[in-house]
Amino acid sequence: MAAYGRPTLRDLFDESPTPHIAHPPRSHHRDFYIATDGSYRQHGIDPVAGDGRPTERGGLGVVVETLDGERVVRLSVPDNAPDNNVAEYRALHLGLDVLATRAPADARIGLLIDHDQLAENVNAEVLATHGSAYDPPHSVSVPPATGLHWRGIQARVNSFGEVRAARISSDRNPAHPLANAPDQYAHVNGEPDRCVLPQTTSTDERVPPPSRSERGGASD
Repeated sequence: MAAYGRPTLRDLFDESPTPHIAHPPRSHHRDFYIATDGSYRQHGIDPVAGDGRPTERGGLGVVVETLDGERVVRLSVPDNAPDNNVAEYRALHLGLDVLATRAPADARIGLLIDHDQLAENVNAEVLATHGSAYDPPHSVSVPPATGLHWRGIQARVNSFGEVRAARISSDRNPAHPLANAPDQYAHVNGEPDRCVLPQTTSTDERVPPPSRSERGGASD
């Protein structure tokens, strides 16, 4: 379960807007929630070290939780994206790839993203692929420098049972510190996976086997 005092990703998702898509309460329940963030840092050479190492590195942050707030995985990975937009796309691609190895194909996924255009693009893709024929088309504008990351995101979004992206502020995004300080949070990458797949409702009605039910409980 979530730590005391820390809102779960489900809490954040429930109270956040989902661009292009209505967000009625019945739609809130997801099997998994992913919060991602990407950071960009201007690269420069450390004049003291003199060995060509960059003074700062950007990073990618990922947090995945289940419906009940149990953490699945956290990642804080250094990355040298060319700009912040590309960093955001890389982070989401990473998060979806990581979850794809831990979730069933029909899982319902909630994404928490602090990048307006990316959240809009994801939901536009969802509507274009799974939406009603009466839904008006929404344009998708992807920065060219994202390369194949948008195509990877599209493939993952369409591989799950249902995906919806919510827009959150960066100061509430639990992936934000992981993306902005990968050197400080490198230890989270070694945390044991605690993935618990969503439990299905049991249909076991405790029906006695035919040999017993036929006897009607009478003793011979």
